[in-house]
Amino acid sequence: MVILLLFVSVVLFVLADLAVREAIRRVADKRRRREREDALNASLNLDFTREAKTLKRVEVNDPAARILCVDDEEVILSSFRKILVLDGYNVDTVETGQEALGLIQTHHYDFVFTDLKMPAMSGVDVVKAVKHMRPDIDVVVITGYASVDTAVECLKHGAMDYIQKPFTADELLAFVKTALLKRRDRVEKQLQPTVHITRSAEAEKAGSREFNIPGGVLISKGHTWASLAQDGTVKVGLDDFAKKLIGPIDGVEFPNVGMTVKAGQPLFRVRQKNHSVQFHAPAGGKVVRINAALGEDLDALELTPYHKNWVCELEGDNLEVDVPALRIGRSAVALFQEDIARFRGSAKGLSIGELQNLDDAQREAIARDFFRP
Repeated sequence: MVILLLFVSVVLFVLADLAVREAIRRVADKRRRREREDALNASLNLDFTREAKTLKRVEVNDPAARILCVDDEEVILSSFRKILVLDGYNVDTVETGQEALGLIQTHHYDFVFTDLKMPAMSGVDVVKAVKHMRPDIDVVVITGYASVDTAVECLKHGAMDYIQKPFTADELLAFVKTALLKRRDRVEKQLQPTVHITRSAEAEKAGSREFNIPGGVLISKGHTWASLAQDGTVKVGLDDFAKKLIGPIDGVEFPNVGMTVKAGQPLFRVRQKNHSVQFHAPAGGKVVRINAALGEDLDALELTPYHKNWVCELEGDNLEVDVPALRIGRSAVALFQEDIARFRGSAKGLSIGELQNLDDAQREAIARDFFRP
C-alpha cells in the first residue's frame, strides 16, 4: 500500500511539473507574440527611406533568420511581414530589385525572396545579381503557376527554391522552416579553407570543417598520404582533402597482396553509392598488407583518414626517388591550399561530400584534376 501511494505521489508530482512547465511555455509564447505584434505595428511609423525608398523593416528579438523580400505588390509584402514576423523572423521588404541589391551590400540576410515578374528589374536578374554579389545568401523565387518553368530556370542561376503564389500562412511558414533547415545543414557542412598540421594526439580532436595533415605524414599530388617505417614499409591512405570532398564512403576496393606498383599507378578505389574514385600510389613497391579492419569499419574514416585508418602497406623499392616528390609539413599545407583555391575557383562549392552533388562528367573531371598525380 505504501509503495502504491508513493508511486501515485510521484506520478502526480510529474504531472504537476509538466502542467507548470506547459503553463510557463504558453505565457512565454503569448509574451513573444505580443512583442512581435508590437514590433509589427511600430514598424509602420518608422522611416527607412534613407536606406531605400520603399523599405519597410520589422526586427524581433532572437530572430530565427533575417529575410529580405522584394515584390512590386505591397499586398504581397504586407503578407510576408505579418506572417513571418509573428513567427519570429526579421523581415525587410522593398518594391524593386535595385533597392534589394543596395541593401544586400550593407546588411546581412539569410534569405532573399524575390518576385519573378517585376517591371523595373526581373526576378531572374535579381537572382543572378544576388548570387554574384553575395553567394552566401540563399535566394527564393516567388512565382505564379504560369511562370514555374522560368522559376525552375532560376535554380540554374543559383536560386535555392521557388514558392508559388497565392499561398496560405501555413504554407509559407512550412516552406520557410524547410528552407532554413536546408540552409543550416549546408552551412554546417561548409568547409573552412584552413589547413592545420596536427600532432598525432590532436588529429582526432581536429574540427571536421577544417583540413588537417598530421605532422610527419607525406602527401602526394593525387591526395594519398604515406607514412614511412624504419623497415622501409610504407602505409598508404587517402588524405583529408580527398575524404572531405568525397564525403561518406560505402566501400574500399583494396589492392591484391603481392601486386607491385610504381609511384603514380592505380592502387586502390573508394566507393560511394554507384560511383568510385581511383587513387594512385604515392610510392612504388609491393603490397604486403591491406587494412581489413578499415573495410569492416568505414565509419572510422569520418573521424580521420590518417593513422590507423590506412588502406594498404607497401614494401618500398625506390624510396630514394619517390619520397622527394612527396610533400611534407608546410609544403603539404601549400599543396592543400593551392587545390582548395583551384576547387573554389572552378565555381563549385566547398562542402563536405561536395562530389555527391556533381554529375558523372563533373565527378570525372574532379578525379582527373585532383586525384591523379
